[in-house]
Amino acid sequence: MKRENIILDKSFDFALTIIDLYKKLKNESEHVISKQLLRSGTSIGANVQEATAAFSRKDFVHKMSISSKEARETRYWLQLIDKSELTKINVQNHLIEVENLVKILTKIVKTTQEKK
Repeated sequence: MKRENIILDKSFDFALTIIDLYKKLKNESEHVISKQLLRSGTSIGANVQEATAAFSRKDFVHKMSISSKEARETRYWLQLIDKSELTKINVQNHLIEVENLVKILTKIVKTTQEKK
């Protein structure tokens, strides 16, 4: 039986919502921030996926740390979209989700670093 991996699932689902948001932003002719958002928002899950194949604890922490940084960058782009009035698209749910990812990833990194 396959073990459930919450961060893997959540980061993948989040990437799908970011792709959908990217398409909506492109339809409103927002091309610069949307591209940055697409890169960072999909990179979170890609690095989590890489971490699942880590060859050491140090490698795992490194990949999860990159995921955490990408999540924080994604939060920044979402906040810019929210506050800049570039679009009328509501990104509050995206902000909540990315905040949850930041918390989970931070906890994973800290817990793994504390283990001996």
